[in-house]
Amino acid sequence: MFATIVRRLIVATEAPGLGVALRRVGEYAALRVWALIIGCFPIEMNLRTARWMGRAWWAVMRRHRDRALDNLRPALGSRYSAAQLRRIARQSFEHFAQVYLVEVVMTPRAVNEWSWARYIELDNLGPALRELLAARGTLLLTGHFGNYELLGYAICRLGIPLTAVMRPVDNPLINRYLVASRAAGGLALLYKKGVSAVASDVIDRGQPLCFIADQDAGRKGLFVDFFGRPASTYKSIALLALQKQVPIIVGYATRVRPGFHYRIGVERIIQPAEWQNQEDPLRWITQTYTRALEDAIRRWPEQYLWVHRRWKHRPKTERQASAPSPPTARATYPPVVLPPASTDQPQSKGS
Repeated sequence: MFATIVRRLIVATEAPGLGVALRRVGEYAALRVWALIIGCFPIEMNLRTARWMGRAWWAVMRRHRDRALDNLRPALGSRYSAAQLRRIARQSFEHFAQVYLVEVVMTPRAVNEWSWARYIELDNLGPALRELLAARGTLLLTGHFGNYELLGYAICRLGIPLTAVMRPVDNPLINRYLVASRAAGGLALLYKKGVSAVASDVIDRGQPLCFIADQDAGRKGLFVDFFGRPASTYKSIALLALQKQVPIIVGYATRVRPGFHYRIGVERIIQPAEWQNQEDPLRWITQTYTRALEDAIRRWPEQYLWVHRRWKHRPKTERQASAPSPPTARATYPPVVLPPASTDQPQSKGS
């Protein structure tokens, strides 16, 4: 009996052993209890609490704090003082504590067909909505910026079905919970691994496909400029746009005032005609949407996830330049032979 329960627990959690299975069950239970607790209070009160938890995150997690500042200094150091950079980094921690601890959990219940206008304002979405409604397929891109979860969810609540590419959460129980809550709002999710085979079908059906476009793509990625530094970027977005000849919309959802109040806007729409005469259309597309993301982030830098390891991998030329030089063989020379000291004695004047 006990062995059967253990086996079923391991299968349900997709764990390698009982210890990991119990940990995943504990994490899932904590999430559900947290969702139950914050569901008893208004979302604005929960956000104030989460903001203080973000400050605690900033104060306690030195490794994360140092990484955020290390990313900020080369990106915005010429524009802001050291004190301002620290404030931006701390506000980023506060912002994403609110996003991850409260908004991700409460959005499916708070935002629906009738209530979305209470929390969200739309900023000049006309051209983008025409592209999304044209039923010819569109790529919708954003970054680890603002509330990227809310962006896709809100568009679905406007009556436009979307398919988003996601990296599954390591805990399968939590992953199923999040996927189910998004599906209830009309947002279909695809796992990033193996997405190439399915993405083409989504576009062929005339549906929009969403990507988080500021992921580090490793050493084999395409390095383009992001805040003045080469950043490894996936080629798949540009390749899909080239293959299907569909427009790319770069959008965002940014907090406009304290609390759960967001503005959804579009930074750039890249049309297929723009890359037809480019010498290297793959690089041009990737650089263009990356620059559009950067332009939006520069206006609200405190809403970017600076702790994200965007510049984790470096281009080959940079790695070679920073590699230590091999030890140089020391030159050998024949020993220096000094002439023998003179034995002549100075003669006296009388001799």
